[in-house]
Amino acid sequence: MTRTLVVPAAELSERFSRSSGPGGQGVNTADSRVELSFDLAASPSVPEWLRRRMLGRLGNRVVAGVVTIAASEHRAQLQNRAAARERLARLLREAAAAPPPVRRATKPTRGSQERRIAEKKRRAQTKQGRSGSGGWD
Repeated sequence: MTRTLVVPAAELSERFSRSSGPGGQGVNTADSRVELSFDLAASPSVPEWLRRRMLGRLGNRVVAGVVTIAASEHRAQLQNRAAARERLARLLREAAAAPPPVRRATKPTRGSQERRIAEKKRRAQTKQGRSGSGGWD
């Protein structure tokens, strides 16, 4: 998943079923849809502090501690397996990412305040020039 987090293939479980998507004549016989599941809550390869962060960020994507991804966009099962693994890796990578730094609020600079006021006055004069008599009274 990342340089520090590696999920062994033994912790992933795959289920195959018939896909409702493309497939032509083989759609009724090939189990090309893939459901990839990863038990995040019970995984020994994820440190506890990272597990709490990931579970908090994934929210409703986790059911009973298990993250499940379904892929059925390709006709071939092998391609759907690769797509599901890539999507799961991206999802876990985003959930494990460090939170952004906290933004401290600052006051606007004097120059930016002066530019804002000058622009407001210029705009007010433009609008004031539109009002009044147009010379056709």
